Amino acid sequence: MDRVSSCCSCSQLNLRLAKEEVMYIKEVKQQEDKIERLKVDKDLCPHVLNKQVEVLQEAKMMVPDCHRRLAKAHADLVQLMETLEDLAESEEYIEARSILDSVKLEG
Repeated sequence: MDRVSSCCSCSQLNLRLAKEEVMYIKEVKQQEDKIERLKVDKDLCPHVLNKQVEVLQEAKMMVPDCHRRLAKAHADLVQLMETLEDLAESEEYIEARSILDSVKLEG
């Protein structure tokens, strides 16, 4: 794989993982809300509530895993960008730099 296409794929990976992390965080919040609504229902089978708690736990486990993968991909892109400074005027480099700047690593 040449350097430019490597840059493109690495930057797209960063975008995908950033979106994935946001979706998992949103899923956790939605699942927590759903469980709170289910707790109010007195006629609810306890098994249903337990299964929803399991789903919440699985979603919560995915957030740090996704963040770890994003942090690694981000570091890889930073390292790759340092080796591609001779291509700083190329469209791919500029796009990758923009993606790098837009992906926020928190936590």
